Amino acid sequence: MKRLRVRPTLTLALIVAAAAAASAFGAAEVTPPKPKSVAFVNAAPGSGKGLKLGYISLGESVPFVRLVSNGIKAQAKRAGARLVFCDSALDAAKALDCAKTFKTQGVQGYLNFDVFQNASASICKAGPQVPVIAIDIHQKPCEKAFMGANNLYAGYIAGRAVGRYFKSHFNCKYDTFVSLESSAAGVVNSQRMGGYRQGFTSVCGTIHNLKKIDGADRIDPARTKFADALTALPGQSHIIVVSINDDGIEGALAAAKTAGRVNDLYVSGQGADPSAWCLIKNNKQWIADSAYFPEKYGMIGIPYLIKLVKHQVVPRELYVPHVLITGANITKYYQPKNC
Repeated sequence: MKRLRVRPTLTLALIVAAAAAASAFGAAEVTPPKPKSVAFVNAAPGSGKGLKLGYISLGESVPFVRLVSNGIKAQAKRAGARLVFCDSALDAAKALDCAKTFKTQGVQGYLNFDVFQNASASICKAGPQVPVIAIDIHQKPCEKAFMGANNLYAGYIAGRAVGRYFKSHFNCKYDTFVSLESSAAGVVNSQRMGGYRQGFTSVCGTIHNLKKIDGADRIDPARTKFADALTALPGQSHIIVVSINDDGIEGALAAAKTAGRVNDLYVSGQGADPSAWCLIKNNKQWIADSAYFPEKYGMIGIPYLIKLVKHQVVPRELYVPHVLITGANITKYYQPKNC
């Protein structure tokens, strides 16, 4: 079972390397195998009766996280479990305090959604020694399973979509490739943004004029940092901008709007957050987005955490089923309103 989960990632790396080596532009595109994922399924009513579960939120000020949190709360209630909720508010010290609280309150298992991967060892040590499922960011050494995005694959399909667009419209010609990143997210950042570059490269060849901007995973800092970057790109009208999430793209577009240069950007985000639905639907510059379905995370996290608490075996990787979202298909999955 474990061998099957590892193969897609290894195969993807080999396929991308082969595609990149084929030729610079117009290389024969090779599609990677779709990786394994688990289905979104409602928790069985009463399955968590008598259990006390915990959940460390990354930060309720983040729209994506709030969707995750609401889904987790709803599924815990459906299962009949008591949920101890704690918001780390994008602060590693607060996440540590959450873990301590869980230990004091006798939590029997918890979900940990913490952005600071380098704090995971301390958080694991401070919390109760119970089953832990990490959400989107690994929380070693105590995680029993990782739940959330298959980051490399999600980045790859979005990057490939950008490559296809530029190959079709501009023969793969562009000025600058801007990558809005968050090094604090550790391997998540490396995989998502590396996936973008691999996907794009599989269609358009080696990336040139790559510009990485760190700490641009929230709207306000992305707007500020991208505004500075944009002033250093005068006269450029084909600027590719990809981001670790939708917040970064929304910030970049806001900066471009202020500068009167929205039409110079061709963008792609990840998450397909509600805040981005209208932009994806109506803005032709928003090429594609990888959907994560954060509102459904609880349909995986809670049922599998309950299984762990009951000493049942679960897969080490609980990946959500990713879908590529564009302006043409977004209404198939979501219902944008007031656009």
